Amino acid sequence: MTTSDPAPEPFSTETTASWRELAVARSVDPARVRAEKRVQRFLDAALELLSGESGKDFTVQEVVKKSGQSLRSFYQYFAGKHELLLALFEESVSSTTVRLRDALEEIDDPLERLHRFTVDYYRLCRPTATAPKERTAATLGMAEFAQQLMTEHPKEAARAFGPINALLVELLEAAAASGAVRQDLDLRRVAGTVLQATMFSSFAVTIGGLHAGDDTAAEAEALWELLFGGLTAESRSAVKAPAKATAESTAPAKRAPAAKKAPAKKTTTTKRAAARKAPAKKPTTARTAKRTAD
Repeated sequence: MTTSDPAPEPFSTETTASWRELAVARSVDPARVRAEKRVQRFLDAALELLSGESGKDFTVQEVVKKSGQSLRSFYQYFAGKHELLLALFEESVSSTTVRLRDALEEIDDPLERLHRFTVDYYRLCRPTATAPKERTAATLGMAEFAQQLMTEHPKEAARAFGPINALLVELLEAAAASGAVRQDLDLRRVAGTVLQATMFSSFAVTIGGLHAGDDTAAEAEALWELLFGGLTAESRSAVKAPAKATAESTAPAKRAPAAKKAPAKKTTTTKRAAARKAPAKKPTTARTAKRTAD
């Protein structure tokens, strides 16, 4: 195939295979091992160029030259630069998913697993000033390509994010089943929101006019508090101490001590008693007065 030959038609995006698998599948079975190696050399060359000064603006010719292979061989596996970048992005997402899943193996609590995923993924996506220049350039290049992919090729983007999205949905479902996360939410939509907020967090620093610091651990915890703690004080306290609130709400109410009755006041009965005991005076009449005089 010469440079003037038309590029082969790209494979349909309806398939579930990755672009790397599709590239290798263009070869017949006996040549699959050689095809794997050739595809990997193209991917390694593209990643090296992506980490350089040109970023994702490298050309196919540069990839071919750096890989030490031919242009004919390139178009045997990829329809163009877009497919190459897509395969590279899928490789990045897959390796990141494996790394995150391995880190979660040692954690049993569903909410803590969700927490660890969020902060670790944030730190992987967030370039810092102290990070190697090559890594920063590659991270920003992948983020820029991902943004373009979601805008112009949403089906391809959904397939590329498939592995890490599936992992997050799995973590959310486990947390919901344990009662740590609301069960009335669309967890697939929540997963998309969390991934978007985490992956493109570097833009939040620019939009907010903030200084891009190197304390990614603190920034990751702040993102976790916002995503799963909410903005209001009530929601934050509910996430922080759900067990305490439950214990207080289910504890039986204590009876208030009965009020002591005040002693009844004693009434003064001296005069009344004396009045009952003393004989009543008879009224003085004319007859009794005369008898008294005699």
